[in-house]
Amino acid sequence: MNDLIANIDKLHTTDLGIVRIKRNLELEADDVIAWCKRQILAPACLAFRKGKNWYAELDGVQITVNAHSYTIITAHKIK
Repeated sequence: MNDLIANIDKLHTTDLGIVRIKRNLELEADDVIAWCKRQILAPACLAFRKGKNWYAELDGVQITVNAHSYTIITAHKIK
């Protein structure tokens, strides 16, 4: 189990982060943090750490999370 999954309950984001994630993914979900948690916890999700961030990829979406604060920085569609 990686640190991202072990600390999934610490996951959070800012108000601007919520707006950015909804815009980038054209997401209609009311609870963006819960949506991100579900993506990260999905068995098929590929989560890896690169530098100061965690990256979680699933279904053509990449979620970027700060490895120290567990803040969801952004999410975008993988091109």
